[in-house]
Amino acid sequence: MSQYTAPIRDMQFVMRELAGLDEVAKLPGCEEVSSDLVDAILDEANKFASGVLAPLNWSGDQEGAKWDNGSVKTATGWKDAYRQFTEAGWTALACDPQFGGQGLPKLIATAVMEMWKSANMAFSLCPMLTNGAIESITLRGTDDQKAAYLPKMVSGQWTGTMNLTEPQAGSDLAAVRTRAEPQPDGTYRIFGQKIFITYGEHDLTDNIVHLVLARLPDAPEGVKGISLFVVPKFVLNADGTPGARNDVHCVSIEHKLGIHASPTCVLAFGDKGGAIGTLVGEPNRGLEYMFIMMNEARFAVGMEGVALSERAYQHALTYAKDRVQGTEVGVRGGPKVSIIHHPDVRRMLMSMKSQTEAMRALAYVVGAATDMAHLHPDEAVRAQKQAFVDLMIPVVKGWCTENSIDIASTGVQVHGGMGFIEEAGAAQHLRDARITTIYEGTTAIQANDLIGRKIAREDGVTIKAVITEMRAVQARLGEQSGEAFVAIRKSLDVGISSLESAVEYILATYGKDVKAASVGSVPFLKLLGIVAGGWMMARAALVAQARIVQGAAGDDFYSTKIVTARFYADHILPQAHALAYSVVNGAAGAMDLSEAQF
Repeated sequence: MSQYTAPIRDMQFVMRELAGLDEVAKLPGCEEVSSDLVDAILDEANKFASGVLAPLNWSGDQEGAKWDNGSVKTATGWKDAYRQFTEAGWTALACDPQFGGQGLPKLIATAVMEMWKSANMAFSLCPMLTNGAIESITLRGTDDQKAAYLPKMVSGQWTGTMNLTEPQAGSDLAAVRTRAEPQPDGTYRIFGQKIFITYGEHDLTDNIVHLVLARLPDAPEGVKGISLFVVPKFVLNADGTPGARNDVHCVSIEHKLGIHASPTCVLAFGDKGGAIGTLVGEPNRGLEYMFIMMNEARFAVGMEGVALSERAYQHALTYAKDRVQGTEVGVRGGPKVSIIHHPDVRRMLMSMKSQTEAMRALAYVVGAATDMAHLHPDEAVRAQKQAFVDLMIPVVKGWCTENSIDIASTGVQVHGGMGFIEEAGAAQHLRDARITTIYEGTTAIQANDLIGRKIAREDGVTIKAVITEMRAVQARLGEQSGEAFVAIRKSLDVGISSLESAVEYILATYGKDVKAASVGSVPFLKLLGIVAGGWMMARAALVAQARIVQGAAGDDFYSTKIVTARFYADHILPQAHALAYSVVNGAAGAMDLSEAQF
């Protein structure tokens, strides 16, 4: 099986040169963040990811989680790895110090999160959901809920879940039927069934804290009638320790295409009298509160796209350097060479590498913007950064995950026939990546949110501001000499122009023909992702060139950055023009057939 080593040099470059780590370190509460601290965290996280989590990735996939009469046993090694994970304090990295967290910026947590997901995606899903639940309770929970649950969740002693989906509802949360009946003591009895609950049951901790969407008896119809409840696996005793078993049980786990070691559970609430829960915040505002958790999860899923792409690239690169097959093109009678010498293998590897670096850069920039939106002392700056984060979360989630499927598939292709054999390991990355475009909202859900709430509703104010920043970078490219920068500038210009034309179409069309605009929503999301990635790669090339001029000419890292940006400009950015054409012209071909004509 392939080994994993975190791309720390690239992570450091993106954090410092593109995401603005120095500016994040100036924010209130972040004063102790230094380059030395960040380097130490990344180094320790890499040791844990490569030394503990990565070796369990393949074996966990092969063994999977096992259900037995309501209990779930995780794969061999999982419990010990989770114990080490919590003892090292990794769950608490970005959590509030008031509840035992370390209070570090999201930018740092984002880089560490990428390592967990690259090393072992199935394992990483458990702390991911826990962190989302922590965020929701921190922001909307009662003082009693915070005191009872947050210290144990922040420490990792207990884990958390989010319970939205039901068999009849799917992504249509307006159809949620789980009900909550008020009790004289102020608690609620929860009745219903939830499906697709990640780590809804497991043997890693002695309690699981479920956040559950349900309806009160007098709730209005639709999404405005949904409330949010905390429902622990074990009801708490007066001293806060787990007591009686609550009436929530795992009736089965799913048999899935990938992430086999992550138990995806069907949970039944109330089969024996009702699961005891407590209300989070105000009645009928549950979906609003759950979106706090969901946005956290959507960003994290986007990071899965980045992480799986990195893992697939490392796997393919190792194979391409080791696999000897054929002679080098143009060398008659030459010796057999490793396949990395073949032009098309080079093209595939560069495609994987350049897109992964572009996605990482965009995601880290969004992570840093989140820190600014939460902590910057200037209200106007906070609002501006939050608008940027809101715009880009669907892109990070949708574009990065869609790319990860293609990149992992390319990794299989690099392996040739061996890629189709499970023992080679490349197929696991593809199988694991396939879920990422679906859960926490499909790509279409992300795209509809993007063109509707994030662009049309605000008349394109934020995306126009982003395009202005892109144009500024394009202008700076013109100040550089050399063929690479000419190519990057030309391609970025076409990409930005394509984005502008698509934005104009959405703004002109959404209000009068929402179906026509929606046909192009996913192509538009991919278009924005590709151009935003080109923007990041151009920025990286400019920084790299400056460092070379300053005396780092012998450092291959910087020259590699420029070549990689050139490849992205030549091979990835040109897709923007075709996507923009589909956005502007694609409605008729999609909508004109009657249902009977299909």
